[in-house]
Amino acid sequence: MQDDDLGRHKIEAPIWTEELIERRRQRNRAIAWTLVAFIVLFFVVTIVKLGGNVANRPF
Repeated sequence: MQDDDLGRHKIEAPIWTEELIERRRQRNRAIAWTLVAFIVLFFVVTIVKLGGNVANRPF
């Protein structure tokens, strides 16, 4: 007898309510803003570490 015949491994699709959709959008926005902040932080740290030496390098 297979697992599907017994109904043990059936997964129901979620019911997407407006509240769940909005919460998901908010979560995605928070993740996006965190990623943007992380990228800006890396950029600023890189510029600070390089300092004025960026313009003084030989070509």
